[in-house]
Amino acid sequence: MDTLPLQLFILLCTLHHLLGAVLPEHMEPRNLFTERACCRRQTHLVYIGRDISGSPVNVDVGKCRSHCTGPIKTSSHDTAMRVNPRHISMLEYLRSKKVKSSETASRHTPDNSNKPLSCGAGLRCEPTGVRVDKVMLFDGLREVEIIEECHCEAIVTPCMRVPALKTFNFETPYETVVDVGKCAGSKSEQEGFSCVPTKFDAALLETPNKVELVQTVETCEMKEGCYRIPYIEYHYELTYDPDGVKNEKLKEIDVGRCLGSCTTGNRCLLRSAANPEECLLWAEGPGNACVPQGYESNTFLNQHGQLRTVLSITSCLCQS
Repeated sequence: MDTLPLQLFILLCTLHHLLGAVLPEHMEPRNLFTERACCRRQTHLVYIGRDISGSPVNVDVGKCRSHCTGPIKTSSHDTAMRVNPRHISMLEYLRSKKVKSSETASRHTPDNSNKPLSCGAGLRCEPTGVRVDKVMLFDGLREVEIIEECHCEAIVTPCMRVPALKTFNFETPYETVVDVGKCAGSKSEQEGFSCVPTKFDAALLETPNKVELVQTVETCEMKEGCYRIPYIEYHYELTYDPDGVKNEKLKEIDVGRCLGSCTTGNRCLLRSAANPEECLLWAEGPGNACVPQGYESNTFLNQHGQLRTVLSITSCLCQS
């Protein structure tokens, strides 16, 4: 009666031994760390000025790697065996290796044109979060945005607002994470158009000294490089009804603002004498400023009964 369970046990042990010997020959084990390590944060030091003592200040703002450097051929066990004895731990070894890699990269800039993208099709390596650090420099306080981590993010086709988290007052009792938002979307088929913010909002930050306002993106649209956005102002307006009764109300005026940047343009060095609009010789010129092109007047009586005129922007253009 006891021979059947014994035979079954022997059979299971035999199958386990055979599968353990066969599977590694036909199936390559997956290394999830190696697969996901392509899109990661890299050190990127930026000189931002001098501190109040006159010493130079360099900040590691970070960057998200955009290309892979190839699969890792050595195992972590082999790497651990080759750790230099002067390093206290594996962490110290990895830190020193990272410094050496950054020094080598600064001397030899690699050509990433033929390397595979770090993320798959329809994805790109983008920051998952950014923190804002305040650094006191000789010429005043400066805010520096620092990338904390990176991940593979889906490329959005339509122009739309997507979340963008920023951490303010990092590692203090006033630490706050705000979704400031950003615009994402493929470039338009029309040349010169891109996905840009057209409407903004604000978030309040509490600090030990005062309450600060942080601008956030609310709406995104496809616009040209130089474009107009709404900007609302309120004014007191004095009106009279048919019976001559005086009324005071708020008047809302969209005065507008010009946003965006103009691409590098050309300057005309020689025009045709017969036709001044025809340019005979062009020269490369610097980028131009995005400035108001058209205006309209808004006239009303203010609360003191005086005539007031407020100009509002109707269109913007690149200044020639």
